[in-house]
Amino acid sequence: MYRRGNYSSGDDFVLEYGELRFTFNERDFRERCEQAARKVGFITGEIEEDEAEDLINLVVNGEVTDPASALGEHVNDCWPELVGPSERSLVHWLRRLIFRTAWLDQRVKEGELDIHFDGRAKSFLYVQPDRGGEPIQLAPEPSWDRVAYVRR
Repeated sequence: MYRRGNYSSGDDFVLEYGELRFTFNERDFRERCEQAARKVGFITGEIEEDEAEDLINLVVNGEVTDPASALGEHVNDCWPELVGPSERSLVHWLRRLIFRTAWLDQRVKEGELDIHFDGRAKSFLYVQPDRGGEPIQLAPEPSWDRVAYVRR
């Protein structure tokens, strides 16, 4: 039986799901947090160090108890709209997307998937080389753009 490897870029942060244990260095984790928050429409563009600190605290701790920035304050102000049943909460989806991108990157590293640029859509796709380059279908993520953080 083939056993898949665990993604690792460092030892600063850990995400576990079942038998999988993914470890991240600080920069990788921050970039994945920001990417996930952009993907669901919660942030746009780049964020500052203090904003990233609050975003990482949200992902790691499930809340921002002592905001370091306006982003953390925004999370607390909008909390009733961000929290909900686990499959509908912002924290759940941020963690899910971080885990999913690391899982996909590990599949590329192991040769199970390839990356293909779709010029028409101007985006990258994960494709299955053993199935003639068939793109994999990813579950769509909900949107939090109605409560997006916008720097003032």
